[in-house]
Amino acid sequence: MSAVTLPSFWVVIPAAGIGSRMRADRPKQYLVLAGKTILEHTLACFLDYPGLRGLVVCLAEDDPYWPQLPGALDPRIQRASGGAERADSVLSGLQRLHELGATAGDWVLVHDAARPNLARSDLDLLLAELADDAVGGLLAVPARDTLKRAGADGRVRETVDRSVIWQAYTPQMFHLGALQRALADALVAGVAITDEASALEWAGQAPRLIEGRADNLKVTRPEDLDWLRRRWADKH
Repeated sequence: MSAVTLPSFWVVIPAAGIGSRMRADRPKQYLVLAGKTILEHTLACFLDYPGLRGLVVCLAEDDPYWPQLPGALDPRIQRASGGAERADSVLSGLQRLHELGATAGDWVLVHDAARPNLARSDLDLLLAELADDAVGGLLAVPARDTLKRAGADGRVRETVDRSVIWQAYTPQMFHLGALQRALADALVAGVAITDEASALEWAGQAPRLIEGRADNLKVTRPEDLDWLRRRWADKH
């Protein structure tokens, strides 16, 4: 991997959600993991990477936690206003990148605020594999377990062929202009956008799947954070 010239890139981290499934007293990105907030660990995955041109974190206007973090004063981190939905936040972040000098052809990596265990090797792999790709793509993991499609009555309707099913992770890497158009057009059309790749798919593109590590999990439920705490305790 060291012989490959990796492209430069910008990062957008949507962090305006409240994470209600965590049942915590604050948004999940501000819960503590190994002495720092989850968001601080997530930002650290990118801040010292040599190809980083700039990073924007998209926050709720009334976020009381961000100003208390050291990152709030880090000149490498810029703030944008978060929106009601993920796509709104990402669009706001992309507009902020334009203000910082990014162009339509620049690569942008969008990463979940609550996905702090991104390995450097996965980031290297994503950038190397997609450097010359016409569309872009995302880190993902092939489905491992048998998958069932349920009916409205809660009973199995069919078993899904798992060989063609992947679990979408982040970062997701696309050209700024293409991503911005796809997100904006999908929102105008009222299309449900669950991640950036789904916007590109709706626009008729086929993002590439890059197999990453399964431990790049998103903290969604209390057991996810417990798992990471145990894993990080073993590492340190």
